[in-house]
Amino acid sequence: MSLASLTLSAERRTYTALRSLADRRSKQAPHLLTGERGEDAAFFHLRGLGYTIVARRWRSERQAGDLDLVAWDGDKLVIFEVKARTARDLYPAEVQVDSHKQTILRKMAHAFLLQLPAPHRASVSVRFDVLSVYLLETGVEFHHIPGAFSRFAPQPRSWR
Repeated sequence: MSLASLTLSAERRTYTALRSLADRRSKQAPHLLTGERGEDAAFFHLRGLGYTIVARRWRSERQAGDLDLVAWDGDKLVIFEVKARTARDLYPAEVQVDSHKQTILRKMAHAFLLQLPAPHRASVSVRFDVLSVYLLETGVEFHHIPGAFSRFAPQPRSWR
C-alpha cells in the first residue's frame, strides 16, 4: 500500500469518527445527514480514484441549488451529482436525477464556469456524472455513472 493511500485512509477514518460525533449532536433531519455522509464518502472515494476535487457543495449567488462535487479528471471538469441512500430500494438512487434536476445542474455548471478566466472558459470540457452512494450496514457501496447526461439539453423534436 502506498504512502498516499495510507494517508488518505487515515484521513478518512479520522473524518468519519469526527463526523459521527457531530451527527449525534446535530439537529438536522436524518435525510440531510444521510446526504452529507454520502457526499463525504464520495469525496474520499473519488480522491482515492485520482480525481482532483476543486469544490464541494458549491453555490452560486444567482442560481438556486448547489453542485455536490466538482473535480478534474485529467483535463476534463466533472460535475458530480451524489445521491446517498441507507438501503437499496426498488429504484436505484440515480433515478432521482431527472430532467428537471439535470437542467438545474447545467445552469449551476455554467455559473461555475463563469469563475474561470475568460480565455480558458470556452475550451473546458465538462462531463456530468452521477455517483450513487449506498451507506449500508455491511459497508459503503458506490455506483458511478460517467457521462450520465449531456452538457446541453436535448432539443425538442419537430414532427414536420
